[in-house]
Amino acid sequence: MQTVRGRGLELVAYQVTETPLEIVTGVQRREWMDNLPERFAYRCLPLLIANQAGWDLLCPGTFSVRWNGRPAKDAVKFKWEGEPASSVSSHFGSGVITFSPGYLFRTPKDHNIWARGCPNYFKDGVIPLDGIIETDWAPFTFTMNWKITRPKTWIRFEKGEPVCRILPFPRHYLEQVHPRKRHLIDNRKLARQTTEWSNSRRDFLENLRAKDEDTIKEGWQRDYMRGTNTTGTRMTDHQTKLDLRDFLDFTK
Repeated sequence: MQTVRGRGLELVAYQVTETPLEIVTGVQRREWMDNLPERFAYRCLPLLIANQAGWDLLCPGTFSVRWNGRPAKDAVKFKWEGEPASSVSSHFGSGVITFSPGYLFRTPKDHNIWARGCPNYFKDGVIPLDGIIETDWAPFTFTMNWKITRPKTWIRFEKGEPVCRILPFPRHYLEQVHPRKRHLIDNRKLARQTTEWSNSRRDFLENLRAKDEDTIKEGWQRDYMRGTNTTGTRMTDHQTKLDLRDFLDFTK
């Protein structure tokens, strides 16, 4: 299997319709994170990495959708602002909205694509449905689907908002995992580091409550953001952002 550190993994999107959805790399920013006090969610590195992990397919137009609660396909009504997009439909009925990407994706041997909603991006009254597709052999396209959870309510999708996140995923990776439980004390080094971190966290929070000037100036603990453990050792392979490649145009 080719690796990112070698030649890399090739992900190909073969266009099969005249108007496929736009594909962009995942981004850190979320509007709800921008609106939090002091934008504190941006201090959470796991959140930021997940936000960027993969490529997003974007909504082709602005529309509102309403489901009356019945299983029929025509039980879903669309109101478009501008020309309707043929890539959006009520194909399955039962309040499911279907987005057709307009591509046939190809991954290296033994790699699937995990198609899902954009991480940490949510809409009230509707939820994205995940799917895993064997894209190294299948000559079939797939669709991205959202299930309306609140009937008789108009739900709005904006042009350019992400409606599908795609991630290449090794097919047999999870089946090679051997899960097990152990007591933390069985790993004395890790137990010591965890205790040191816990004590440091407790002291930091107590100093915040006591309005200690230096602690208030620091604002929040940055050890994980910096990739350092309790001894101050920095992890050389630590990531604070992802630098994914854009899909190359046909001529490149």
